[in-house]
Amino acid sequence: MSSRTITPRRTAAALAATCAAALVAIAPASAAPAGLGDRVTGDAVNRHLVALQRIADLNDGNRASGLPGYEASVDYVAGKLRGAGFDVTTPEFTYDAFYLDSFSLAVAGQPTEGDALEYSPATPQGGITAPLSVAAVDDTPGCEATDFGPDVAGSVALIQRGSCTFAEKQQVAADAGAVGVIIYNNVEGPLNGTLGDPADARIPSAGTSMQVGQALAGQAGAEVKLDVQSRLETVTTRNVVAQTRTGRPDNVVMAGAHLDSVPEGPGINDNGSGSAGLLETALRMGGSPQSENAVRFAWWGAEESGLVGSTKYVQSLTFEQQLDIALYLNFDMIGSPNAAYLAYDGDDSDGVGSGPGPQGSGQIEQDLTAAMAAQGVELEGTDFDGRSDYGEFIANGIPAGGLFTGAEEVKTEAQAAKWGGTAGVAFDPNYHQPGDHLGNIDHVALERNAKGLANVIEAYSHSTEAVNGMQTREQRAALRQSQLSTFAEHARGTAVPHGHNAI
Repeated sequence: MSSRTITPRRTAAALAATCAAALVAIAPASAAPAGLGDRVTGDAVNRHLVALQRIADLNDGNRASGLPGYEASVDYVAGKLRGAGFDVTTPEFTYDAFYLDSFSLAVAGQPTEGDALEYSPATPQGGITAPLSVAAVDDTPGCEATDFGPDVAGSVALIQRGSCTFAEKQQVAADAGAVGVIIYNNVEGPLNGTLGDPADARIPSAGTSMQVGQALAGQAGAEVKLDVQSRLETVTTRNVVAQTRTGRPDNVVMAGAHLDSVPEGPGINDNGSGSAGLLETALRMGGSPQSENAVRFAWWGAEESGLVGSTKYVQSLTFEQQLDIALYLNFDMIGSPNAAYLAYDGDDSDGVGSGPGPQGSGQIEQDLTAAMAAQGVELEGTDFDGRSDYGEFIANGIPAGGLFTGAEEVKTEAQAAKWGGTAGVAFDPNYHQPGDHLGNIDHVALERNAKGLANVIEAYSHSTEAVNGMQTREQRAALRQSQLSTFAEHARGTAVPHGHNAI
């Protein structure tokens, strides 16, 4: 999965009046005087985080899909929703989960920093020992057979990140005769790499930092010892899906957050924060609100294993059932300790990365921007880069958007001046680590984002006209069909595990 690129966008001062007016316009005069966001408090959202932390503490420190901590998280969320009168299901699905039992890398007899790429095949017990070969560094490093010299056969190939996927790099190296690969970053920071799919994995594959890789590039011929003990297991796990009992079932407002953590920690920001904000919004709305449109809330499983739960859910729907979904809102990490304030760039106004979302996604971005501007918060855009659960919705032409407070990306001086926090430090320094716990949450960002998402969900429960217009069902079907090939390629090409990079 490609790294998120954060770029400055239009200022809130320029957008606030227009966007706020747009948000107000989609909420009818009959709406309750106190907005839903006013009833969503930081303390109430934090109480759900306390529950998720305790669940992790009682279950080996994590809430990863397929493990007891995740099942307890599902029961907690589903129980709260049933108590609030929702129609709740917990549909099961299966997938192949990747487990890394141990990893070690040494070059020229020296222990070397690195990690296995997700879905890397295992080495034999005891690892492999082979000389180091170095692929050419050009515009497409390791992407073509000509990047490898005659010494690649029987070697562990060192390849710089860039241009093609990690899976393609190890496939080309394997075809040239390599017995393993080490892929190093072309930017600062860890690689966090994935091969994307077990079917694409050919040879044991490791990742390391730019600094380590550049040092290794001068050691061609040195002895490499690479030991990867990994396995795949078929896992059965669950999503949580809850829909209001009122509102139109053929123009459903859908909002989701992944509920699972990585195995390394409790996942209180990633993504207890989005899950908790969405849960409290649902509880304050209740299962039978006075609304024009039904609202469907979802908590996804196995996001950290490749967006599996959300992907399987969307794929399980017929075209007509997908057509019932007016839009999808995604909330993945909304309490990062060095928080950014970001909305997915639905109209590609930033001109960065993957392009716009389906028609209506730009309006969703504007409405989220307005909801946050009403709290005095200026948002920036972030690309639809395929790293979270909006992917399969976009692939099927469903308008999408969401809020995000940042992961491993580094906060700039300008962002620190605008939002506070510390420049030169990651938005979430504890990302995918044991330190992603209750003590490392920005409670101001958590409350602001929870209120913002609640207000937008409530507004859409009354009207989605600004997003999908006054389309007939036939017009909506024609629009979705016309977008399918474009967005299937756009979204599925990057649908890999959140927090991992494929390119």
